[in-house]
Amino acid sequence: MKILLDECIDRRLAKEIEDHEVVTVPQAGWAGIQNGELLRRAQEQFDVFVTVDRNLSFQQHLPQFSIAVIVLQAPTNRLPDLRPLIPQLYRTVPMAPKGQVTWVSL
Repeated sequence: MKILLDECIDRRLAKEIEDHEVVTVPQAGWAGIQNGELLRRAQEQFDVFVTVDRNLSFQQHLPQFSIAVIVLQAPTNRLPDLRPLIPQLYRTVPMAPKGQVTWVSL
């Protein structure tokens, strides 16, 4: 699966997600792009968009996008807080429905 990590997530998390192609928003050259445009671009190249932005589903009409969105729920967006979510993320990625938010938490 091709995963795009939002720029608000510690970029080091990308190296800890194995068996998937993981790219950060800045690596894709899309830093600073608003969520609607970001999702439009991402759906062309990625299967899943991973973020910590809990408001994304309220700000965007996700059914219009052909990309799955996974929101990581952690105390902060720092690597030590996100790392424990990786096992659940692995279980969620293959079955996350496109055009919807799937929440990942402990």
